[in-house]
Amino acid sequence: MVLEPLQYLLGTLSGGLVGFTLGLFGGGGSILAVPLMVYVVGVPVAHMAIGTSAFAVAANAAANLVFHARRGNVIWRCALMYTAAGIAGAFAGSTLGKAMDGQKLLFLFSVLMLVVGVLMFRGRRNLGAPGATCNREKAPKVVAYGGLTGLFSGFFGIGGGFLIVPGLVASTGMPILNAIGSSLVAVTAFGLTTAVSYALSGFVDWPLAAVFVGGGALGGLIGARVAGALATRKGLLNMAFAALVIGVGFYISVQTIGSFAA
Repeated sequence: MVLEPLQYLLGTLSGGLVGFTLGLFGGGGSILAVPLMVYVVGVPVAHMAIGTSAFAVAANAAANLVFHARRGNVIWRCALMYTAAGIAGAFAGSTLGKAMDGQKLLFLFSVLMLVVGVLMFRGRRNLGAPGATCNREKAPKVVAYGGLTGLFSGFFGIGGGFLIVPGLVASTGMPILNAIGSSLVAVTAFGLTTAVSYALSGFVDWPLAAVFVGGGALGGLIGARVAGALATRKGLLNMAFAALVIGVGFYISVQTIGSFAA
């Protein structure tokens, strides 16, 4: 796939926005990356946009993980348990996703975002319990949430942070800021698993992915700092995250419905 220089510039700027979102919310990067690839950068093939964004989001998530880990926001036992359960699901989901029509995949993606956004908004006052851990009693729930999240992440070609954050809160009871930091372990792993699957089918544009990652590195540092400040304000981070998911989901649904009508 050959793109114009302007498209690579737009890719860099889009990557900055995605990195900021990942640093701020721990997720949401991929829900922005896919529509930005399609509607702003102008990637003509939906599966190419999904595969390229999966790699870019994984790389940006890894960079943001370092920042959150240094601040003590990552509960490693929970993060690794959740991630291990989801990797197999991500690979299986990506195999199914590649077999579906690109526009239909985007539409289902938007529906999923709307549902998750509404559920998060309803639970916006659930700030979690400081000191939450993953013990034997919680392990089955953590594994179940991780496996299901991985399946959805792979199917839709996303890092899945907007699913992983509420999944970690629901299965462990950890505070939102710890869920954001811990989710980046799974976002990185799920994104790489999905990207490898799509790359094997030729659905990753490596130069575009590179500029996306470059722009995201700076945006991620800014977003992580803002996340730390917002976490001190009750429920604000939860509501902002839910609003982002609902807004982007509505936009994609409108765009895909329009393409069906055409």
